[in-house]
Amino acid sequence: MLNIILFGPPGAGKGTQSEKILEKYGLTHISTGEILRKAIEEKTPMGIEAQKLIDDGNYVTDEMAIGIIEEELAKHKNTNGFIYDGFPRTKYQAEKFAELLAKYNSNVTLMISLNVDENVLVNRLITRSKESGRPDDRDESIIFKRIKIYKNRTSIISKFYNEQGKHQSIDGNGEIGEVFDRICKTIDTYLN
Repeated sequence: MLNIILFGPPGAGKGTQSEKILEKYGLTHISTGEILRKAIEEKTPMGIEAQKLIDDGNYVTDEMAIGIIEEELAKHKNTNGFIYDGFPRTKYQAEKFAELLAKYNSNVTLMISLNVDENVLVNRLITRSKESGRPDDRDESIIFKRIKIYKNRTSIISKFYNEQGKHQSIDGNGEIGEVFDRICKTIDTYLN
């Protein structure tokens, strides 16, 4: 089973690129962000708790994220594999994720990290807020806080997978198609 983690700061294009990767490789998409936004919209208990954290520019708790992934893996047992968008974000989540995948006799195949210039990230997020209305994309101070949290906390995950020989860094600047070509070359090289 193919398990690809697509990683990058807010605005790196993970959602956009995930959709293209899914189509090409026949994978199932698991986006903790999308699942949480749906829970927030439906005002579930998890959604209400997540909204408070997100409004302050924070990520959800490790336990909440791991619970989401566990539910999604159980739902999609007959898939070619998964692309994970926005997970894992901490070393603890990565370690628990390895334990979860082991239950399915699987492991992480590859982690792709999209590197994008900070000014490009901010412009993308501001533009996205106008299109989607996402409140966490409107305020530049919250955007910078999210980027800082990513750099300080979650970039540790790159090191975690790099030590396992499973991390590839890709230039995420440029047009969607250009970035997608770079991602596909990396996946294809790794699979061959």
